[in-house]
Amino acid sequence: MKELKPINKLSPCLVSKIWGGEKLVKFKKMKQAIFDSPIGESWEISVHPDGPCFLDNVPLNHYISSECLPYLVKFIDTADNLSVQVHPDNEYAMMNERSVGKTECWIILDCAPSSGIYLGIKQGVTRKRFENAIMNNEDISQLLNFYETHRGDFFFVPAGTVHAIGKDVLLCEIQQNSGITYRVWDWNRLDDNGRPRDLHINKAMEVIAFDEELNSNRQFQIRKDIFKGHGQKIAKHTDFEIDYYAISDDIQINALDNKRMNSCICLEGSFEIIHGSDHEFINEWETALLNPRLKYSINSKAGCKILWIG
Repeated sequence: MKELKPINKLSPCLVSKIWGGEKLVKFKKMKQAIFDSPIGESWEISVHPDGPCFLDNVPLNHYISSECLPYLVKFIDTADNLSVQVHPDNEYAMMNERSVGKTECWIILDCAPSSGIYLGIKQGVTRKRFENAIMNNEDISQLLNFYETHRGDFFFVPAGTVHAIGKDVLLCEIQQNSGITYRVWDWNRLDDNGRPRDLHINKAMEVIAFDEELNSNRQFQIRKDIFKGHGQKIAKHTDFEIDYYAISDDIQINALDNKRMNSCICLEGSFEIIHGSDHEFINEWETALLNPRLKYSINSKAGCKILWIG
């Protein structure tokens, strides 16, 4: 493995998607002409083999393993609805996929009026009703809770929760380091070759949580406008923690001491991050990977908004 510095500025892995939009290209100031298809995801912090990000043009998984970085962070930009899908928990994923499961959470960064996300099964919808709807090719979204989105909304999506991100949403997703997705329904959409994408009904039905308590607002930890205030703990999971900071001057931050690599993402403004003689300037939409158990100085004269993950 290559050696990391205390501060490591990363370059993302860009992923084209059938439902991808144009906001990522715009906000990251990229040239749309260089892409043949819409960019749906930007994997900002990843050692996953499906899409590692880069440090000095070298894939990050050449530096560290998933044991040191058990989470994955990406921006998602939707011009169309994502498939209705579900992810397995650790036990099922390890037994059937030789992988960890996938719990994730979303922070809404931008969205069109009346846009939203589908999250969890509506009260009163039984397993039998859900199965019948799949068999009859019904609109599965009608069986799911719909939440209109606004900038600053937070949603926690436990493994086993049926969900779909709606169109015209830009969000930051923090998740376990897993790429396992079981599609339930895909809006009767065809791919570029005129064929429907694969569904994974049998596996999906084995992992979907139908219990009403597991499909409630409380389970999803829904919060509004997390960007208010100066800082707060947003979420805590066995594989990641998320803190938010709104910085208007200079502060010091102690990295989370949990043996995982830490990381920071600039959501607004810019800042300089310093540890000893090592320093980097991080602009809006840029990311840095940080060694844990260290103290970092953050300098931002014009102000910035930061997600700190570890």
